[in-house]
Amino acid sequence: MEQTAHEPDWEFHFRSVDSKPGSIAVDLGLAKVAPLAHQPNLLKVSIQMTNPRPDGLSSLQETILLQNIEDDLEDALGQKCGATYAGRLTCGGHRKVYFYLGEPNGYAEHVQEVMQQYNSHAYTLKLIPDKDWNRYFNFLYPEPEQLQSIQNRKVVEELESNGDDLSKARQVDHWIYFKTEADRAAFLQSIAKENYSLVTSDYLASSEDYPHRLHISRTDKVDHQSIDKAVMYLRRLAQRHNGDYDGWETSIEV
Repeated sequence: MEQTAHEPDWEFHFRSVDSKPGSIAVDLGLAKVAPLAHQPNLLKVSIQMTNPRPDGLSSLQETILLQNIEDDLEDALGQKCGATYAGRLTCGGHRKVYFYLGEPNGYAEHVQEVMQQYNSHAYTLKLIPDKDWNRYFNFLYPEPEQLQSIQNRKVVEELESNGDDLSKARQVDHWIYFKTEADRAAFLQSIAKENYSLVTSDYLASSEDYPHRLHISRTDKVDHQSIDKAVMYLRRLAQRHNGDYDGWETSIEV
């Protein structure tokens, strides 16, 4: 059976589902290869928790057991059906695990074999066509700002792993791209009182959609909360001026 060739990149984020708190784990790496034509079917295995928290999320006592169930399902469905594990939702006292697969290939029997080992947990199955992987891209995958926050955290964690003292403020550089020169000028006017320094403002002929580049910087802290606040402000402001926020970088301070 054909297997998915990609670099797994599992991340977590939160989403409200039917007005209930939900926790999602998703393989972001799949976005680089999905949708997979040979896996047009979505399998949802919904596992009822026996000891959820009052808010419907998984309790500490049950988390390890649920992870074991997921691992066993991933092994069984991956080996016997060539299935791709895309993500999971924890919400309302249930853990819902999502796989993409081709022909059914006895998936129900394989799931049953696994769940017989965990007979204290009731479960249900649902297989639906999803050739465009809409459930992955439109539900499991983070919203744009959530994805930006995840990317911010990864940079912060990389700084920490290199011995960075996050309590030290330092120069942080940002890049934003605009459709027109007027949009860029309006954006600059909007941040005139925010103490940003203009590094460069140029035109990229190679970029058809957003050719007007802006590079600005400011002295800031780079702990996750601080950088999220700064980046989300610039990102939202850029969108109001038809711009595209492209990212940030900084130096390591020890």
